[in-house]
Amino acid sequence: MKYVLLVIKGFIMGVANLIPGVSGGTLALTLGIYENFIGAISHFFSNLKENLKFLFPVFIGIGLSILTMSGVITNSFDHYPIPTSLFFMGLVTGGIPMLIARVKGSEEQKQFSSYLILFATFLLVMALAFSKELFGNGLGDAKFDNLSVLGYLGISVIGMIAAATMVIPGVSGSLVLMLLGYYFPIMKVVKELTHFENIYPNFFVALFFGIGVLAGIILVAKLIEWLLAKYEKKTFFGVIGFILASIIAIPVSVYHEVVVITFTIPQVLIGLIMFVLGIGIGYKLGEK
Repeated sequence: MKYVLLVIKGFIMGVANLIPGVSGGTLALTLGIYENFIGAISHFFSNLKENLKFLFPVFIGIGLSILTMSGVITNSFDHYPIPTSLFFMGLVTGGIPMLIARVKGSEEQKQFSSYLILFATFLLVMALAFSKELFGNGLGDAKFDNLSVLGYLGISVIGMIAAATMVIPGVSGSLVLMLLGYYFPIMKVVKELTHFENIYPNFFVALFFGIGVLAGIILVAKLIEWLLAKYEKKTFFGVIGFILASIIAIPVSVYHEVVVITFTIPQVLIGLIMFVLGIGIGYKLGEK
C-alpha cells in the first residue's frame, strides 16, 4: 500500500507540473513527501537501495501522469476551466495546515524577519504570475525544426530552468516555460510521442530536455536541502509564502490561457464541490 500511495502522489506531482501556475514542489510538500524527495535525490548513492525504493514509484507516477494526462488537462481547462482550477486550488489549500504545524510554536514564529520572508516570497510568485501582463503571450514560441548541436544543448538548459522551478515549492515550472515560449512546443512533443508521431525528432528533443530536467532537479535539491538544514523554519515561512501565492496564481494563469471563461451557475457549483474535494484529498494525502 505504501508504494501505491507513492505512485499516486508522484502522479499528482506530475499533473501539477503540467499546469501553468501549479507547482509540483508545492504538491510534493503538501502531500508530505517533499523532504524525502529532496533527500533521496541529494544523497542518491549514499543509500542507493532505500532511495530507489522511494524514488522509483514516485517517478513511475510522474511519468504516467505526463504520458496520460497532457491531453486531459488541456481539454479540462479548455472546457471546464472553473471546476478544474478550483480543484487544484483546493488540492494546494488542503496541505497548508500541515505546513503551518511545522512552524507553529517555534522561535521563528515570533520574529519579524520570518514574516518578511513570507511576504517577500508571496510577492515574488505573484509578480511571476502577473508577468504575462508584461510579456503578453510569452517571449515567442520555440521551434524544434532542424536543430543544431547548440540547439539541443539549449533545450537542455531550458529543461534545467524548468526543473529548478518545478522543485521549488510555489513556483510553476510550466508557467516559466510558458513565459520562455517553450510550454506549448514541449507539450506538443509529448502529445505526438504518445501518439507515435514524428518519433525520431521528438525523441531527441524529449531526451535533451529530460537530461536538463534531471540535472536541474539534482542541483536545486542540493540547495533546498542546505536551506532546510541551516534555516529550516525560515525556509518553511518562505515556502508558505510561495504556496499562498500559488493558490492565486492558478486562476490568473488559467485566465491568460483559456480564451473564453463562462461563469455559469452549474460550473460555479461544481467548481465549489471540486474545491472542497481538492481540500479533502490534499489534507488526507498530506497526513500519510
